[in-house]
Amino acid sequence: MNRAFINRIGTAIPPHDIHAAYRDFIAKALDGRHRIVFERMADRAGIAHRYSVLQQDGMVEADEAREGFYRRGAYPGTAARMRAYATHAPVLAMQAVEALGRPVRDVTHLILASCTGFVAPGLDQILARQLGLRPDLQRLLIGFMGCSAAVPALRAAQAIVLADPAARVLVVNVELCTLHLQETTGLEEALSSLLFGDGAAAALVTAEPEGLCLGDFVNVLIPGTEEYITWQIGDQGFVMHLSGQVPVAILRTLRDSPRTLLRGEDQKIDLWAVHGGGRTVLDAVQAGLGLPEAALAPSRVVLAAQGNMSSATVMFVLAGMLRSAAPGQLGLAMAFGPGMVAETFRFSMS
Repeated sequence: MNRAFINRIGTAIPPHDIHAAYRDFIAKALDGRHRIVFERMADRAGIAHRYSVLQQDGMVEADEAREGFYRRGAYPGTAARMRAYATHAPVLAMQAVEALGRPVRDVTHLILASCTGFVAPGLDQILARQLGLRPDLQRLLIGFMGCSAAVPALRAAQAIVLADPAARVLVVNVELCTLHLQETTGLEEALSSLLFGDGAAAALVTAEPEGLCLGDFVNVLIPGTEEYITWQIGDQGFVMHLSGQVPVAILRTLRDSPRTLLRGEDQKIDLWAVHGGGRTVLDAVQAGLGLPEAALAPSRVVLAAQGNMSSATVMFVLAGMLRSAAPGQLGLAMAFGPGMVAETFRFSMS
C-alpha cells in the first residue's frame, strides 16, 4: 500500500523580535482602563517573542524624524504592505527551504500556502525560479485560508504522492502577519494583533518511509461560527477579526462531538500537534478533549517562542516532533481557520 511521508521540515523566522516593542507601542494608544487590561492580558498570553521582517524600530510616533513602517496616525496602505510582502516573503521562504538540509532541485511538485500577501507572478513561481526547479514543475498556490492552510496543503501533497509514488512534493508555508497591524484604540483589536508573528516552514513529502507518515485527514465546518474569524482586504492591509467566542466554539465542539474530528479515536494518541492560535485556543483544546497538561506542551513552546505565525505555526510544532518523537508514536494534528473550520490529520512516526 502506498503511503506519504513528511521526510523533513525546515523552519525560518526573521531576525527582529518585535513583541516587547509592539506591546509598548500599542499600549500608548489605549486609554488608562483599557491599557491596564491590555497589559494584564499580554502578561497572560503565553507569548515571550514574536518576530517580524520589519525592524524593531518599525513603529514610530507621529512626530519622530526617523523612518518607520508604522507611523502613529499614518499607517501604510495596502499597496505599501504588498510591496513589503513581495520583498520579504521570498527571502524567508528560501531560508525555510535551505533549513531542510538537503537539495530540492529534484522535486516534481511545489505547493505554497500563504494568506498574508499577494503577488504575481506568484510566490510559487518566484521560489521555483530562485531554487532552479525543473521547468515542468507542477505548482499549486493555496491562499487566504488562514491559520488552517497547512493542513489542506499537506492533504494535497499526500494525494499527489499516493497517486504517483515517484513524486517529490515541496510544501512551503510563509506568513508575514506583522505587515497587517492595524491602528486602533480598541482593546479587542489590540489583543488580537498581540498574537501574530512572521514565520515560514518547508516540508518535503515523498513515498520514502522516513519521518512522519501522513494518515487520514478530516475537516469540519463548525455551524454558526462564520463571523468568529474573518480576514478582509482593507485600504490599510488585511483586517483580522478574531472573536472572543472562538475558544468557546472549539471547547464546545470538541467536548460535545469529539468523534466528528477524531475518527479512529480508539487508537491511543501520543502526540498532539495543535496550532497555537493563542493561549485560550490551546486551553480550549486541552479542556475539550480532557488532555493532560503535558499533551500540548509542544504547541505552547512554539507559541511562547514565535507567537501565532498563521499557517506556518503547526508546521513548527511538527518540526519539533520530527526531531524528538520516538518511532511508532501516533499523533494527531489540528488547526482552526476562518469558517470556522477545524482541520485535522493523523500521523505516525516511522
